[in-house]
Amino acid sequence: MNVLITGGCGFIGSHLCERLIKEGNRVICLDNLITGKLENIEHLLKDPHFKFIQHDITKPIEIEENIDYVLHFASPASPVDYLNFPIQTLKVGSLGTHNALGIAKAKKAKFLLASTSEVYGDPLVHPQPETYLGNVNPISPRGVYDEAKRFAEAITMAYHRVHKIDTRIVRIFNTYGERMRKEDGRVIPNFITQALNNQPLTVYGEGRQTRSFCYISDLIDGIVKLMHVEYHLPVNLGNPYEMNILDLAKLIIELTQSRSKIEFRPLPQDDPKQRKPDITLARKILNWEPKVKFEEGLLRTIEWFKKQI
Repeated sequence: MNVLITGGCGFIGSHLCERLIKEGNRVICLDNLITGKLENIEHLLKDPHFKFIQHDITKPIEIEENIDYVLHFASPASPVDYLNFPIQTLKVGSLGTHNALGIAKAKKAKFLLASTSEVYGDPLVHPQPETYLGNVNPISPRGVYDEAKRFAEAITMAYHRVHKIDTRIVRIFNTYGERMRKEDGRVIPNFITQALNNQPLTVYGEGRQTRSFCYISDLIDGIVKLMHVEYHLPVNLGNPYEMNILDLAKLIIELTQSRSKIEFRPLPQDDPKQRKPDITLARKILNWEPKVKFEEGLLRTIEWFKKQI
């Protein structure tokens, strides 16, 4: 199978490139390297079944090869990134998704959109099933990411209904693991980097807000399973194990044997108070659920970060 992955140099995209190559597919990785890193796919560059193209998917591109599957993962994905690149975030969710769907249409390929739990905003329903329509502030600073992904879902479904493209949509909840950037801005890389440097761990608000964290290998398993089922509506992928941010900070200090203290700061605007996936649908149609225990995944991630610092 020939697979095109946009955003293939990113945290999730690079793991997906690796997995699909390992399974015997040919992979074309497309990335403009705004937030993705070439070093994430460097080990694949000598593989004859792998090809890297540096390109901004918001601009049209002609792909010569036959393509069987388009996986659209291109987008800034952390609050730091989409606050630094708000217009690029909106463009990759709109123009980028349009162009990626255009390639799928031209090549008669299947299409999978990487969406996000951010489409639920600051949820009033807990945990969040796919049927929940969300509570999003479209004009807040972080609304650029939420609305870009909501539009991306809408245009994906429109192409499915109008052009009969064989589409999938995955709503990805908080994911962690190797290849996250130190400067990513999300809570786990922040806390690990601070703890390894014996710096204060910055907790926003009182740390009572909750998150659910899925280890990267579990997420990749779910995405690959979704690629091969006939289901076109959104599917949540994430780990329902929920913990509050203050407890997470204490756990990371313990696991890293750090001398760090905890420093409290004001809560950012529209920061979700709770986030937990309802994965009933994924269990049913994919026979999928996370396998890696949270502490085990954290220890692997900490070991990787030690080599980066």
